Amino acid sequence: MCAPGIGRAGPATFPAMQRYPGIDPPEYVDWHADPALVEAFRARADADPERAALIRTLDDAARLDLYRGMLRFRLHDYALKRWVKRGVISKAWLGTGEEAVTIGNVHALEREHDIVAPMIRNAGACHEMGMPLERLFAAYLGTTDAPSRGRDLHVGDMAHGVLSPISPVGDMVPVIAGIALAFRRRGEPRVALTWIGDGATKTTPVHEGLNLAAVLRVPAIFVLQNNQVALGTRLDQHQPGGFEAWHEMYGLTGIVADGNHVLDVWAATRLAARLAREGGGPTLLRVETFRMGGHATHDEAEARRTFDAQLFEEWGRRDPIGLYEEYLVAEGMPRERLVTIEQAVIEEIDAAAERALDGRESRMPSPPEAELAGISAGVRQPGLSRRTGL
Repeated sequence: MCAPGIGRAGPATFPAMQRYPGIDPPEYVDWHADPALVEAFRARADADPERAALIRTLDDAARLDLYRGMLRFRLHDYALKRWVKRGVISKAWLGTGEEAVTIGNVHALEREHDIVAPMIRNAGACHEMGMPLERLFAAYLGTTDAPSRGRDLHVGDMAHGVLSPISPVGDMVPVIAGIALAFRRRGEPRVALTWIGDGATKTTPVHEGLNLAAVLRVPAIFVLQNNQVALGTRLDQHQPGGFEAWHEMYGLTGIVADGNHVLDVWAATRLAARLAREGGGPTLLRVETFRMGGHATHDEAEARRTFDAQLFEEWGRRDPIGLYEEYLVAEGMPRERLVTIEQAVIEEIDAAAERALDGRESRMPSPPEAELAGISAGVRQPGLSRRTGL
């Protein structure tokens, strides 16, 4: 068993995705599909004619890529959580339960050309935009193999179209507006996308950036990822009412998607991207989801005190990967094929984590190197990026 200790023990079990006591949220450990929720998932995919038409264009390879991406995201995070339990790292910021948002968004883009600016909880955007998993793990280890060469665990690489996050979440909104403005002025049919947590909506840069984007009609998508909590503050403690009218305040196009439904998120993002490329301006895409853990691994007990157990139970039944599995099987996908994909992803994650750990002793930056890394980490020489001019 390799470094993260993820490998499947024994024969394939059903549902297809392996569950991990002590790592999974308790609601996921003995997860079984609720028939009513599976039917609701299918109905949601068919409910909107425009989105349903887009979803029908997905062939088996594309549908399985969405499944593979969500698995890769969750198992990447679980490898980090195991490292925390073993004392390899002190904490990690996970996206468990929110995988459908990030993966659905990114897979709907033209990943060879578009730009994304993730929050730290959107780590799945990094590997799905093409960044090697090994470099994501190296960022947590602080080695020179990391994108920042050991100085910062905020992961990004503009050579892959990923703008590194910054700790003050929300600050990427005006930055993405500026990048999208550059696309528009050059006449490039490209889209810039970033995520905004429900808590980050209370910061000044978010309001300034959304207003600027709307006024200049830039090709941008702002994903309002409402996971019901800001750090340890419940949504009802910092937001009077919902976000239903927010897009109207700024003159943005507003789209709503089910944040635990990867196909709905994918189709909604596809519509927003098409609008942006055709000169229709920016979209505020609101997705409702739930954080199945703490702000980070160190405060999961606080998360359980913040919300009633019933809320975890309700969202736990709506595991975005489990429900998508059941949808695929109902659509004729052999369950064994999903098991095979999971095993391949497990091996991919294990190998990447092992390679990252191999460099922990030999590739730690010296203090002068770390200082230089901070100065030059984001600098790209002309021609290194496939995204001309960035």
